[in-house]
Amino acid sequence: MTIEQFESWAMYICGGGLIIFMFFIVWDLAKKSKAGKFGTFVLFGVLGFAIMVFVIKEVFVHLLG
Repeated sequence: MTIEQFESWAMYICGGGLIIFMFFIVWDLAKKSKAGKFGTFVLFGVLGFAIMVFVIKEVFVHLLG
């Protein structure tokens, strides 16, 4: 395994782990702050947008590279 392959795998694994960890942080924040349905929807909408931007960036890198 080359360094580039290791870095690529580490990026996906650590990035995925970070996304899952952020999901639980946002869920706990919404629950403790009693955000309600709309507030929880907004919090997860922002998290979903961040994940979507990460995925779109990766697609563009593969298409242009």
